[in-house]
Amino acid sequence: MTDAVIIDAVRTPIGKGKPNGTLAGVHPVDLHAHAIRSLVERTGIDPARVDDVISGAVGQIGEQSMNTARWAALAAGLPESVPAVTVDRQCGSSQQAVHFAAQGVISGAYDVVIASGVESMSRVPMGSQAAGQDPFGAGVAARYPEGLVPQGISAELIAAKWGFSRERLDAYATESHRRAAAAWAEGRFAREVAPLKAPRPDGTLADVTTDETVRPGTTPEILAGLRPAYRADVWEQRFPELDWRLTAGNASPINDGAAAVLITSSETAAKLGLRPRARLHSFAVAGDDPIYMLTGIIPATRKVLDRAGLSLSDIDAFEVNEAFASVVLAWQAELGADLAKVNVNGGAIALGHPLGGSGARLLTTLVSVLEQTGGRYGLQTMCEAGGLANATIVERL
Repeated sequence: MTDAVIIDAVRTPIGKGKPNGTLAGVHPVDLHAHAIRSLVERTGIDPARVDDVISGAVGQIGEQSMNTARWAALAAGLPESVPAVTVDRQCGSSQQAVHFAAQGVISGAYDVVIASGVESMSRVPMGSQAAGQDPFGAGVAARYPEGLVPQGISAELIAAKWGFSRERLDAYATESHRRAAAAWAEGRFAREVAPLKAPRPDGTLADVTTDETVRPGTTPEILAGLRPAYRADVWEQRFPELDWRLTAGNASPINDGAAAVLITSSETAAKLGLRPRARLHSFAVAGDDPIYMLTGIIPATRKVLDRAGLSLSDIDAFEVNEAFASVVLAWQAELGADLAKVNVNGGAIALGHPLGGSGARLLTTLVSVLEQTGGRYGLQTMCEAGGLANATIVERL
């Protein structure tokens, strides 16, 4: 059976997704193109050999619309003959792009594929793709008559259900920043990050080399001073049991960033003289309660382990997207994973969460962590809007 392997994976630094962020002056197509171009340059692949570019983006409107993957591929210098397509599984969009790419290689439909993702939240604000309209319709309204909720409310419901105190959430967030700062200080991101130049408001260029939202000085005491981020009268009336523990400090920030992964088979890699870094071992997707929304990573993890024929103890490193601290802690409470193996180099609370780019970013980091620790198997999982989740297992080669 044909396998699917990762030749290389690269990401941009992650910027604040605000007008004053370091990457706010970079068009999302150009940001995305930088990751793709860097991947091609690092691997030395003949870009004409790429059968498809499959990319994730969530805010598919404005500067990220019109099949943004196609324009990123062209901006990166790929031949016009190389096609591209943009997918949307919300926060897991580029992780799904990896699944589609790997499945295409395994099936024999592709020989070489780039899976990638982007989000410029400074230029395409979160939720703007709805354009002020109802994206759900009458059927969904009838099925959930009390109404759906924003992700922040889902995170609050999770914290309450699993009994995570504000102190526990803030302690987890503090550790994410500590790990990320240590990883940067020790050079552990050097291989995966492709620095770039970004225009400043005054027209000069800034060298962007590191993730902008990592705060080495973060402490539980500092985070304790932040106000609840999602409290509002309408939600207090509907959920009187909530005591509002989620803040901007124990949730992921708004970010800009992109990442790209080169995927082929072992056979094709050998023919092209490419050395694989990891094998894409197993895949799973799962759906769960869209009110709790973010808990799909629990059944998705169980599903991918079952498909892989592995147990939790076989996994040497985990990348679990830190959309909110309560999400990762609920996943850990249900599955019993060792938090020392989870988000070893820090997670999205510190590094950032550029929605459509995060799945490929997590995979890029996971491969690096396996190499740095000597681990064999890594598991990545991502909670997604609507109660969805992706899970992926990779094997270091």
